[in-house]
Amino acid sequence: MLELEKIKKCVIPAAGLGKRFYPLTRAQPKEMLPILDKPVIHYVVEEAFNSGLDEILIIVGAGKESIINYFDKHRLDEEMDDYGISEMPDIYFVRQKDQKGLADAIKYAEGFTCDESFVVLLGDTIYKSRTGKTVTSHIIDSYYKTMCQTVAVETVPDSKVQDYGIIDAVETEEGMYRIRNIVEKPSLAEAPGRLGITGIYVLENNIYQYLEKIKPGTNNEYQLADAFNLYLKEKEMYAKKIDGARYDIGTKELWVETFLKFAAEDERFRASFSKP
Repeated sequence: MLELEKIKKCVIPAAGLGKRFYPLTRAQPKEMLPILDKPVIHYVVEEAFNSGLDEILIIVGAGKESIINYFDKHRLDEEMDDYGISEMPDIYFVRQKDQKGLADAIKYAEGFTCDESFVVLLGDTIYKSRTGKTVTSHIIDSYYKTMCQTVAVETVPDSKVQDYGIIDAVETEEGMYRIRNIVEKPSLAEAPGRLGITGIYVLENNIYQYLEKIKPGTNNEYQLADAFNLYLKEKEMYAKKIDGARYDIGTKELWVETFLKFAAEDERFRASFSKP
């Protein structure tokens, strides 16, 4: 019996313009906004590394040089190594020429991933697991069970349905679903359910042929859901509910909310940020 080849590569798209954070993002990428004393992108790289993914590619765009600089070696790293930066693996970078959506960004990873399966983590989303393993590790484990592309999902409230790719799926076991279709940012009436894709994707190398076939949609952006729906005509895909909390840093309000939650749960800051 052949030994299962473990996934080692992670792709982190971090090239978006950050329009919802303007004017902050005139000079500061949203992925570099702080959550306590670390930028958001630091938490994302930690999630990847702690999930056994030690080959990491970050896709950046114009004005994102501070992300590259952050992961350079620094003379303070050895004397202030409580943050584990010196233990992180080498990180590679590629620049997305035009911001044309998530699906377009992932195409830039083809030379990095080659013929291997890989994980995509969004550069503005943080996870906290409820178990001893990372949230991403649970999604990878689900992929190993089916050997089919697998995405992370969670139940989203009615008021947020229009912000997600919503899956039409059949539950195959508790918390595991075989996807039939994906509707990108539907109205509440058009949504096939309440399970929204949350930003962890375990993809196979053949995804690139489907990314090449899709056409741009709203705002001239390429939607990953369109590539998945083409894929579903020929192959199976699964979804796994996340076992933990997800913190989306997609808007100013969510960023502030996440900062306050992390501060209230951290003993260094709890006294200053806990509610009276």
